[in-house]
Amino acid sequence: MSPEGKKLFNIIILGISFMFIFTAFQSCGNIAQTVITNLNNTDFHGSGYTSMSIIYGVLSASNLISPSLVAIVGPQFSMVISGVFYSLYIAVFIQPATWAFYTASVLIGIAAAVLWTAQGNCLTENSDEHTIGRNSGIFWALLQFSLIFGNLYIYLAWQGKTHISESDRRTVFIALTVISLVGTVLFFLIRKQEDTKAPGDDDSTNEILGESSSARNKMMRAVAAFKKSITLSFTKEMLLLSVTTAYTGLVLTFFSGVYGTCIGAVNRFGSEEKSLIGLSGIFIGVGEILGGGIFGLLSKKSRSGRNPVVMLGILVHFIAFYLIFFNMPNDAPIAPMEGTDQVAYMIPSKEVAMLCSFLLGLGDSCFNTQLLSILGFLYSEDSAPAFAIFKFVQSICAAVAYFYSNYFLLQWQLLIMVLVGFFGTITFFTVEWGAAAALAARGSDYSSI
Repeated sequence: MSPEGKKLFNIIILGISFMFIFTAFQSCGNIAQTVITNLNNTDFHGSGYTSMSIIYGVLSASNLISPSLVAIVGPQFSMVISGVFYSLYIAVFIQPATWAFYTASVLIGIAAAVLWTAQGNCLTENSDEHTIGRNSGIFWALLQFSLIFGNLYIYLAWQGKTHISESDRRTVFIALTVISLVGTVLFFLIRKQEDTKAPGDDDSTNEILGESSSARNKMMRAVAAFKKSITLSFTKEMLLLSVTTAYTGLVLTFFSGVYGTCIGAVNRFGSEEKSLIGLSGIFIGVGEILGGGIFGLLSKKSRSGRNPVVMLGILVHFIAFYLIFFNMPNDAPIAPMEGTDQVAYMIPSKEVAMLCSFLLGLGDSCFNTQLLSILGFLYSEDSAPAFAIFKFVQSICAAVAYFYSNYFLLQWQLLIMVLVGFFGTITFFTVEWGAAAALAARGSDYSSI
């Protein structure tokens, strides 16, 4: 296999591994609150919302040290260890205990920071300025298949269920734990950077994350990685991209938590309102996969760079927000357990609701594939710190959005996303124009996104 073929193989394995892990984790997250509601009649007294707050809070803080941890352990084993902790979190539900549930929430917050930092480093090491767009799209599309599988299971298997038996719970979470472990084991198939280089090639291994047999050198690299993270945080490009990243964090919270809650709260959807949550997730996944495929796999056909894709993403999202505003009752995000009988500016339509789910996924893929691409291009030598900053900003904003979602009416949540998305698009354009100028200065063809 050629060096380029091996790098592409690594990207595919990376995407498939994440697909398995997040099929299990997202399925766990989607049904956790239902399971916990049943468990709270026993000695278990945990809260899915509290767990999510812990995870995002720890994830945000852990991104400050994750580049150092990846520098010491290496990206491959960092992902393996992180995958084990994801599996442990899911396994807690096999025989739940409150202390274990919250402890696992803390551990998975740390693991998530390390996992995504190592992922960014692996993606960058196996790409160059001409393949980073394609590889970002391949990874994103494979990852988002997890939305299809997990939500399809919810839609089919949990339809009409109001009580989850102990046998059902154990069967489901044992299966999810195994699926997560399969994804973790697949990380071992990723071949090291040295294995993909042709004889005579220069050593292009990342300076901070390069392998070293000396423990002292590894510690020095870890310290350097931490310092580099702080330094990069205050560069002009990273500050501008942080606005775009903040928007992806707000949208992540909206489509992964708030929008499903809105759909499930609309009593006019009848007996299908709960199962429509799973169907909505499927449509979100279809949009994510389609976007990753079009803007990643077909990126070589584009000669206009990343800006048109981001412009498409914000337009698609604005259309979705407009339709949601008209279709969903304003109190849907904070409706009581009994749901809401209110009507917005039109009779709630299942078809419009699913169309909006698809548009949310498609727009999100536009932003995330291009952010992965531009980060890999701008910070090819400092990929771990750069991707750690990306996840730090995204997770902070997701946590903030989870907090205000418990109090704000739908119209205010949509308005916040419109404003942040507008300014995030402008700041992305500014950075991309600088990237295009850098390519032109090097005499490279600006033909990939």
